[in-house]
Amino acid sequence: MPDQRRADARRNHARILAVAEREVAAHGSEASLEQIARTAGVGSATVRRHFPTRHALLTAVSHERVEALRRRALDLTTHTDPRQALLDWLDEVVAYCVTARGLATALSYDEALVPENSCSATLEEAAGPLLDRAAADGAVADGVTVRDLITLAVGIALAVEHHPDPPATAQRLFGLAVTGLSPVRR
Repeated sequence: MPDQRRADARRNHARILAVAEREVAAHGSEASLEQIARTAGVGSATVRRHFPTRHALLTAVSHERVEALRRRALDLTTHTDPRQALLDWLDEVVAYCVTARGLATALSYDEALVPENSCSATLEEAAGPLLDRAAADGAVADGVTVRDLITLAVGIALAVEHHPDPPATAQRLFGLAVTGLSPVRR
């Protein structure tokens, strides 16, 4: 469907989004909407007209990364080991959330603020077959949902945001979540 907005509105949207991507990369989910407006050369009302909430802005900024994760989930559905396919995808979700500032917040579930989270819905739909295959193979506990897994990834990313080495810490915590607290006793 073609974009029905006026040319100046399309240009403003593109400029705001480009500036927002840089600001979110630099400052994370707390990037200043006012600074984004100033840098984009528009008023704050224009930013809010295009992106009525901070979450809407973060969703737009995260769109390409979410699409990459969606495509990766689809690619992994043919992996021969369903458990490993799911873990590989989750590992990439955690890594993206840690390195792509703002993505963890865009994926966060807050039903009061964002009743429909399009980023998470996209990933839930894409990862559903991965989880189904892993569950059918007995590799996942009963009752685990993709939403649970996304919440786990987001929680890890947000928890390590201010650590000296967020990617390494996130990787270690994700490994701990996968293997559990206790070693397997034989």
